[in-house]
Amino acid sequence: METKTKLHMGGLRKRWLLNTASVVIALGLVCVLGITAAFAAYYYSLMESDMRKRAKTATDFFADYVGQNYSEFYQSCVTFAQTYDGKNNIELQFINADGFLVASSYGQWAGRSPATKEIQQAIDSRGMVSFIGRDENTGEQIMAVSTPMIYSNGSVVGVLRYVTSTRIVNGQILLVAATSGSVLLIVMLLVLITSNVYLRSIMNPVAEITEKAKRIANGSYGVQIKTPYKDEIGELAETINEMSNKIAQNEKMQSEFISQLSHELRTPLTVITGWSETLLSDENMDADTRQGMKIISSEAKRLTEMVMELLDFTRMQDGRVTLSVEPTDIRGEFEDTVYMYGSHLAQDGIELRYEDNDEDIPEIPCDPKRLRQVFLNILDNARKHGGEGGRIDASMHYEDDAVVVRIRDYGPGIPEDEIPLVKKKFFKGSSKARGTGIGLSVCDEIVKMHGGELTLENAPGGGTLVTIRLPNSH
Repeated sequence: METKTKLHMGGLRKRWLLNTASVVIALGLVCVLGITAAFAAYYYSLMESDMRKRAKTATDFFADYVGQNYSEFYQSCVTFAQTYDGKNNIELQFINADGFLVASSYGQWAGRSPATKEIQQAIDSRGMVSFIGRDENTGEQIMAVSTPMIYSNGSVVGVLRYVTSTRIVNGQILLVAATSGSVLLIVMLLVLITSNVYLRSIMNPVAEITEKAKRIANGSYGVQIKTPYKDEIGELAETINEMSNKIAQNEKMQSEFISQLSHELRTPLTVITGWSETLLSDENMDADTRQGMKIISSEAKRLTEMVMELLDFTRMQDGRVTLSVEPTDIRGEFEDTVYMYGSHLAQDGIELRYEDNDEDIPEIPCDPKRLRQVFLNILDNARKHGGEGGRIDASMHYEDDAVVVRIRDYGPGIPEDEIPLVKKKFFKGSSKARGTGIGLSVCDEIVKMHGGELTLENAPGGGTLVTIRLPNSH
């Protein structure tokens, strides 16, 4: 039971952490992406602005050379590109009107003519055009700004193109993303740690409350929950404690009432049984009267058995039942019970088949009187609830250092939803048989006192199978 509670609470903790983590991760990723995008936009904007300023400065510079002839102006553009002193960071190219690379700050043979679209756009629009993307010649990510060089007659001599790699900028952007991701990871770890501490402060008391509540539900009335908390959890624990105390008080009152009533009933029932047997000894009694007296005697005995069951039950509830343990020939006790009860079953048309075997079943320490009571009660239950099958099987074996008794009837069996409840006190379920509903509860308690186990299940092919497992020592 305790393991199931821990597993259940572990699932609740897992759901809480997953939900919290997913929200934090989602918000964190949004923040990381937002910060990275903002820095990328800032760096690229700053970089483009610088290159545009350089391009405008060059355009303004060449405005002073409009008085030169066409060849001199063209050569000035080539010379300007070749002598550009900022080539460590930015390459300056001069591209003629036909799109061919004529000069570069990297040297005469700097590479193939560029094919990016902003060059032709600058020629066509006669204005400055920017480009950010992949260079088809080198496959490198670049930023370029192209500005047309226009001669005094209005013709475009060529394009001055400023170009630089974005590798360093991209590295800076990746560094920002990595830093933001690291911060997110640290925040995530802090959230998980603090959430786990917080959850422990909630889940541990809840797990204890759940475990104690299950114990109360299973009959451990009066169990108390200890909690240092004064919040809603403490209030819940106090409520369950109060409920447990009230149930325990009611159970005690009920047990005392049943015990007192049972004692009061024993005397008149004994008198009725004694006088009915005395009257039945009269040979002059007519047949109808004799039949009536037999019914009175039978019912008085049945009521006496019920009273004895109630007395045993109340004694067990109060812990007043003790076992007289002694080494016992358990096979002999069981066989005597089977043969004795078999004749009683035969009168009802029920065959009791005992599976005799040659197994060596050793003596075990037990209370023979109490175990005989268990055997009789189980056989009687089989008669009442499965007697319509006309047959009851009984066997005893020695398995894994334990004596195993099996009693099976061929009746309708037990509804599956009632199997976990049949051993609970006063539970009768859908059975129409008369009784107090505490016989199996008493038997189960006696078997547990011997360190054993009593189980009920539906047998293959129909009917109910009762298994009693008694260890060789306890």
